[in-house]
Amino acid sequence: MGIKRILAAFGIGGPSVDTVVTQPHTRPGGHLEGYIDLAGGEVDADIDEIALSLATRVEVEVGDHEGQVTREVSRVPVCGPFRLAAGESRHIPFTYPVSYQAPLTDAGGHPLPGAMLGLSTDVVIGGAPDKGDLDPVRVSPLPAQDRVLEAAHRLGFVLFKTDVEQGRLQGTRQEFPMYQELEFRPAPQFKRGMSEMELWFVADREGVDVVIEADKRGGLFTESQDRFARFRMGHADAEQPGDWAPVLAETVESMLQRRGIFG
Repeated sequence: MGIKRILAAFGIGGPSVDTVVTQPHTRPGGHLEGYIDLAGGEVDADIDEIALSLATRVEVEVGDHEGQVTREVSRVPVCGPFRLAAGESRHIPFTYPVSYQAPLTDAGGHPLPGAMLGLSTDVVIGGAPDKGDLDPVRVSPLPAQDRVLEAAHRLGFVLFKTDVEQGRLQGTRQEFPMYQELEFRPAPQFKRGMSEMELWFVADREGVDVVIEADKRGGLFTESQDRFARFRMGHADAEQPGDWAPVLAETVESMLQRRGIFG
């Protein structure tokens, strides 16, 4: 069950809200299910709107330093406006659509390192939202994303970190001004060409753009180098038998032979 909270705008004796996510596990393009229970307090309450927000931690730059803030990925109105009478109870079921570009939290049946995603309930009173705590939710990869991650694992890449960064990836159909970055230690055959590999997914209804960056740290007399590549996998392609490790290996090998930024 969720945790009831008293709406701050009314103080002690005010109405309370309790959100329960009954289906907290989904995939990009899927949905989350649950319900919101409202209990009227000692006085009537005029509610402008109730909305649900999907939020995650985002890496941001503050001056010369980096930090993390909680940012809203998407927001969906549930109901409103209405008057909640004193002592009245309301039960509001919801189905929350999850974007194809929602950050992943799990892969291969395990949590991704550093991933965090949650659903909060915003009760708007007098134009100001009373934001609730985040109820954790889980988003597992689409089959296309899963095939790419499996290919990276088969080649010997080791995923060690994920985060969500502010900004946009050039040349992609990015929905939000933020993107999830998956960082890998290099596979043995690529260690001479890179210090680490970073991978991003930009998914839509037809398929997934896979964007790859190879980082090569500089030495005493050499500059650091960043190389980029990308390819696309359709959702139908992911359902076909076959090994995507050679495709990923060929993409990485080709990328390491040139220097530049994808367009």
